[in-house]
Amino acid sequence: MNDDHLIERTLDSQELLRWNFLHIKRDTVRLPDGSTATREYIVHPGAVVMVPLLDDGRLVMERQYRYPVGQVMIEFPAGKLDHGEDPLGCAKRELLEETGYGEGAWEKLATTVTNPTSSTSRIHVFLARGVRKLAEPQSDPRETVEVREAPPAEFMRMLLDGTIASQTAMTAAFLAAVRLGWLETKV
Repeated sequence: MNDDHLIERTLDSQELLRWNFLHIKRDTVRLPDGSTATREYIVHPGAVVMVPLLDDGRLVMERQYRYPVGQVMIEFPAGKLDHGEDPLGCAKRELLEETGYGEGAWEKLATTVTNPTSSTSRIHVFLARGVRKLAEPQSDPRETVEVREAPPAEFMRMLLDGTIASQTAMTAAFLAAVRLGWLETKV
C-alpha cells in the first residue's frame, strides 16, 4: 500500500526547549494538499517496560507516586533508554536496579508508540519468565518505589478494574496476558 498521499513533509524545524532528556520541537510541514501547518511535539529517547514473571506465576510489580497525575500507580518496572542503548540490555539493567530481580527467559512482545500526536517516544515491551530475586533494589534517591508480587488472578483483577491505570502498564499487561494465555480470544 502506498501511503504517499498521507505523508507530511518537514519544511522547517525549531527546538523550543531542551531539558535533561526531553526536548520540545515545532516543525512547519507541508500537508498532502500543499498547504502548511505546524506540529509541536516532545522528542523522547524511548523506554522499556518489563512484565517479570516468577516461576510460580506471580508477577513483579511496582507501586510509586507519579507527580504529574498526583496518584500512586501500580506499574511494571520500566526505564528510559539512553541514547543508542540496546532495549533488551536496558530492560535487564532496569529490572535489576529497580526491583533486585533478574535472569529468566526474555521475549520481546512489541514496540509501542505512546502518543503519536505529541511525542516521538516508543516503548519496547518485554516478558521475562522465570525471574528470581538476585539483590536488593538500587534505590534512586529521587524515587520511592515499593516492589510487590501479585498472583495472576490479582493481576487480572487489577487490569480489568482500573487499578492498573497507566497506558504503558495496561498495554504491557494486555500483551503479556494474551501471550501467557490468560485471556480467551475469539476472533
